[in-house]
Amino acid sequence: MILLTAGALIVTGCSGSSFPYRPEVQQGNIITDEMVEELRPGMSRRQVRFILGSPVIEDMFRNDRWDYIHSSSPGGGGPTERLTLFFDDNDQLVAVEGNLAPENWRGND
Repeated sequence: MILLTAGALIVTGCSGSSFPYRPEVQQGNIITDEMVEELRPGMSRRQVRFILGSPVIEDMFRNDRWDYIHSSSPGGGGPTERLTLFFDDNDQLVAVEGNLAPENWRGND
């Protein structure tokens, strides 16, 4: 009887918790609003890299585009923040797109 009661308490005690435990997983670049607000048309790739860090995706077949992606949630799923930067032939910033784009760049979406 005692063993049965102890077993019932253990099972009901664990039922409220999420099993298995999924730690919070952060992937990509953490980009703040302040960092994005510093972006200006005509900035060089070097200046952009200094402000935002290295891009998550630097496509060797599309040299004019850098992608910054960040997701943070339990188990690695959930909302994703995106910022895509476009450069001209002179390696100067010409467009910014994505849900992290500042207001002064929103017309380029």
